[in-house]
Amino acid sequence: MNYQFQFEPYQRSFKTPLKTAHGIWETRSGIILSLTDEQGRIGWGEIAPLSWFGSETLEDAIAFCQQLSSVISIETIFTIPDSLPACQFGFESAFMELNANADVDLSQLQYSGLLPTGETALTVWEPLFQQGYQTLKWKIGVDTITEEINLFKQLIDKITKTLETRFLEETRFLSGTSKIRLRLDANGGLTFEQAQRWLETYDLINADHKLIEIEFLEQPLSISQLELMLELSDRYSTPLALDESVANFQQLNSCYQQGWSDIFVIKPAIFGSPKILKNFCDTHHIDTVFSSVFETNIGQQSALKLASELLLYHRAVGFGINHWFIA
Repeated sequence: MNYQFQFEPYQRSFKTPLKTAHGIWETRSGIILSLTDEQGRIGWGEIAPLSWFGSETLEDAIAFCQQLSSVISIETIFTIPDSLPACQFGFESAFMELNANADVDLSQLQYSGLLPTGETALTVWEPLFQQGYQTLKWKIGVDTITEEINLFKQLIDKITKTLETRFLEETRFLSGTSKIRLRLDANGGLTFEQAQRWLETYDLINADHKLIEIEFLEQPLSISQLELMLELSDRYSTPLALDESVANFQQLNSCYQQGWSDIFVIKPAIFGSPKILKNFCDTHHIDTVFSSVFETNIGQQSALKLASELLLYHRAVGFGINHWFIA
């Protein structure tokens, strides 16, 4: 079967630039594409590259789209090279939307809200919590470790005092069945010694606090230091998660084969083929967290449908990011 193909680049500005260990990010750019079948039905997809995370560049993606004809085949969709993982996701997502047997129920998914770096997190966490987020993510490895650990302890104190005051009589908190879960993401920006300091802090918090749980430390070291991250995983009780290390299928498979058994953070929009990802997860039953790359609602819906099918441990998905954009 052949499909009519169209595409259009887009840009979205962040309300406040996003600061990570990779640098400052002010504008999200990508491509919206559509496939129209012979019955006139339209499937939408999104190409949202993140080149500093290992995907193709936006320029590569635009060049690929430009060299295609206005009518493309199924073979074209499923033979996009691995060097264009964001394109693989965008085209396959549009194809899957056209060929889905039924709508997927996303209502059971829980979401993780992304906090800003630095002191602003001390005031932003509560509005997000009031909106329903019980999992929050904070990026570290941006300022000095002493500053960040001090801020983190202030954040823990503020959350604890607020919860103790507000929910003292609520049995769901007193019983420990519901907590605020915190995820700390270093984007590969820590040294081994710094990661040890953070993990010592997290282990103490998890041992002492009933209302707060440090769910995991995400990508503490660079992708070249898997052996050291395996060592940290064995040494501390707080789980670790790989993110940059498993940005695409080849990396995911390599880390799995080398013995990684903690958490895998999957960013579907830059991972590559959804079909290949689904086959791997169905075969190996890995512990996954599905996460956003600040794509639009089109890419989010495609990624969330994958998450709803593949999540085994009911972890919150990392798609609480829309508050970062100008409407």
